[in-house]
Amino acid sequence: MTTLTTDLVDYADAVRRYDPVLGIEVHVELGTRTKMFDGAEASFGAEPNTQVTPVSLGLPGALPVVNGTAVEYAIRIGLALNCEIAETCRFARKNYFYPDVPKNFQTSQYDEPIAHDGWVDVELDDGTVFRVEIERAHMEEDAGKNTHVGGATGRIHGAEYSLVDYNRAGIPLVEIVTRPIEGVGDRAPEVARAYVQTLRDIFRALGVSEARMERGNVRADVNVSLRPSPDAPLGTRTETKNVNSFRSVERAVRYEIGRQAAVLDAGAAVVQETRHFHEDTGSTSAGRVKSDAEDYRYFPEPDLVPVAPSREWVEEIRAALPELPAARRRRLQGEWGYADAEMRDVVNAGALDLIEATVAAGASPAAARKWWMGELARHAKQAEVSLEEVAITPAQIAQLQSLVDAGRINDKLARQVLEGVLAGEGDPEQVVVARGLEVVSDDGALLAAVDDALAAQPDVVEKVRGGNLGPVGAIIGAVMKATRGQADAKRVRELVLERIQG
Repeated sequence: MTTLTTDLVDYADAVRRYDPVLGIEVHVELGTRTKMFDGAEASFGAEPNTQVTPVSLGLPGALPVVNGTAVEYAIRIGLALNCEIAETCRFARKNYFYPDVPKNFQTSQYDEPIAHDGWVDVELDDGTVFRVEIERAHMEEDAGKNTHVGGATGRIHGAEYSLVDYNRAGIPLVEIVTRPIEGVGDRAPEVARAYVQTLRDIFRALGVSEARMERGNVRADVNVSLRPSPDAPLGTRTETKNVNSFRSVERAVRYEIGRQAAVLDAGAAVVQETRHFHEDTGSTSAGRVKSDAEDYRYFPEPDLVPVAPSREWVEEIRAALPELPAARRRRLQGEWGYADAEMRDVVNAGALDLIEATVAAGASPAAARKWWMGELARHAKQAEVSLEEVAITPAQIAQLQSLVDAGRINDKLARQVLEGVLAGEGDPEQVVVARGLEVVSDDGALLAAVDDALAAQPDVVEKVRGGNLGPVGAIIGAVMKATRGQADAKRVRELVLERIQG
């Protein structure tokens, strides 16, 4: 029987009276060319049921073969998470019936995972580092995709009928399972989000997956339980399934803490069950009573031999690992001279790769940060897109800054040039020429504008001649207006003073 309550305890009150404990299972689809156990194409977006073979459809007599690249990718992940890599491991059959599992079992790993006993440090927004212990990382295959047609929620309840696409059946997966994450207190939602984000960044750095959460490449099952105090036994957990955005992970944890606190306050028991997360409301609803491992009747897969990666191969993979995200951030921060808060802002804005590419294209770290975290961040917010989706490249930003550094445009003109690039008018150089935005550097043209401004403001001229340089800004402003902002303000000031004091 599932819990139907939708009452919530205020979050601050809930974490004051109860100690939350998390457990997170992250599934990552590996970016191999073919599936885990057969030669079917594993690319995204094909027409339904066009990337299947007898193996992925579970037809009688079809025998699986392990994808060697998937094994290598799993080892990469295990090493990046500081895990021990098993000298030998094996696959098992996880038995359950559902339309998206055509064999009526999922080929997974149970008691012998390829990687185990690891850890990863996650950094929170304020710089606090929290260590998450990894219990295991194991290989398995993905299920197909169900589409429930009709009904209001897109779920099977209330649907008129369901369709199954088996293209995803057999896609290689690695599932990373944490040990209970204790001691998180009121920061539980933040820790959960930061952990999933840390793993996503590691997957991308390793080159094992595109790790696009909107495509389901990375999905998190979020377990939450409450107990009266940190020294009490663990409470009964719920598992919110297939959460596929960082924000949703955070919201699901926050909601479950408030909901479970309400259940316990009412004197009821939390039911161990799976739950669905609803993006529109930020709430969860009951799925099914959670099965324990024995309910799946695991037994060794008889059609696959054990996987026994040699120690030499494991060490070759370890030696070839790329720089991991945390180490890269520390290195870049030192090279760029950013303060801790500045670097956190860059990372949280998703601007790290963009700034690195802009610096590589020739801009200074300070200038690259100024553009991406200033004008471009504002543009992205107004357009409701990510920084990566803004229609400008790091090379174009570097070219824009080079025009400023060369004195061909000033900051005000640079913003106009930026508008032109974003509007699709070409590279910064092309926009400057087409719009006629280059700084007026001809002293003859500037002197004419200076003389006009001086003639129009004789009182200001007298004050400056008397030694009061404050009002000179009014003359400079008039010249800048006359030249449509295309004069070099520093040169204008020099010419104004020369005219008055000469």
